[in-house]
Amino acid sequence: MATEKEIKQYTLEELKEKLTEKEKNFCHEYVVDWNGSRAAREAGYSEKTAKEIAHATLTKVHIKQYIEFIKNDYEMLCGISKTKQIKELYKIAYCSVRHIHNDWIELSEWEDLKKNNPDVLDAVESIDTKTENRYKNIEGEKEKVLVSVEYVKVKLHSKTTALDMINKMQGYYEAEKHSHEITKLTGITFDE
Repeated sequence: MATEKEIKQYTLEELKEKLTEKEKNFCHEYVVDWNGSRAAREAGYSEKTAKEIAHATLTKVHIKQYIEFIKNDYEMLCGISKTKQIKELYKIAYCSVRHIHNDWIELSEWEDLKKNNPDVLDAVESIDTKTENRYKNIEGEKEKVLVSVEYVKVKLHSKTTALDMINKMQGYYEAEKHSHEITKLTGITFDE
């Protein structure tokens, strides 16, 4: 039996190359709740042999090492990155009134807005709807006809909050750092 010193220590890059996709999936599922059988099923192993597969998989050195690498890397496990966060905040911070109206608009206009600008919903905090009956001139009719018109009112998330969050993530609020070091002077004498 090999001692700890004799066991090869893999780098994360080496482990990523060594593990199969199923093994990687198993590891990522395992660190969610430390349930090996569930992780094996989620990774695509047989329902009938999940418990045995989990036990066998968890005894492999490269599996244990990979789990050690990933278990506390929440960004990787959740698919979150600083870039992804900023991109989402960007949608809110830079959404324009041109894209969304902050007043009542007809439902058909709202549907066109969503179709032409799919990211528009990311900037929306809430949507209210109402229906009004009103008379309208309809082509081919001599008199105005009573019709029901559906309206939508959209409330946006706060642009200033989104911009503030972006600025904090980028470190724009960090105080300027000034160096107050005193450099050592040599060869200088002071007369009293």
